[in-house]
Amino acid sequence: MPTVPTGTIYAVATAFASSKTVTAISNATEAVVSSTAHGYSNGDYVEITTGWGRLNKRAFRVKSVATDTFTLEGANTTNTEFFPSGSSAGTVRKVTTWQQISKIMNPQSSGGDPKNITYKYLESDVEFTKNDGFTAVQESFEIDADEIGGASYTALVALTEVQSDTILKKTLKSGSIILTPSTIALNENVRMQDGQINRCVVSVAANNRVTRYQS
Repeated sequence: MPTVPTGTIYAVATAFASSKTVTAISNATEAVVSSTAHGYSNGDYVEITTGWGRLNKRAFRVKSVATDTFTLEGANTTNTEFFPSGSSAGTVRKVTTWQQISKIMNPQSSGGDPKNITYKYLESDVEFTKNDGFTAVQESFEIDADEIGGASYTALVALTEVQSDTILKKTLKSGSIILTPSTIALNENVRMQDGQINRCVVSVAANNRVTRYQS
């Protein structure tokens, strides 16, 4: 069934637990992370840092927890060219606090599209195209400027000041979830427009590709 933006809940990660060492990540349809005594539970959300560029700084939900391992739900690492054995070590950290962002308006997003390059061999009169990764994901939305002093406004100010990595979580009315690993910047210069309420713009710069869950 088609869905609409109405009813979507935005939240940002405002606190993380201490990072845990990752000794290895498996090549599998859903990657298994080895991390001694990680202490995570099924349903936790984590940010992974790894030598695998396609996985680095992405956000995932945790499943299939064991004492020293857990699975990154939806993280397909079967391709050993993109995810070579022996270079997956890194760190992982769990989100401990989410702050809902209230009174959002006019969300916009761009990027994530395939980047194509065009080339031609000298002996050929035909051009070819090849995918060369994906464009950077960027998002923005507006919030009620009168939210100043509230918990969500304060959280956005703090993230803007330090420009530390965070995760933007969008929970749609259908229950599906979108995770965007990112840095966030709040423009406190109030946007005034006749016939509209006063607003501030929040910009989201993604650190890697988004992760989506049906529910």
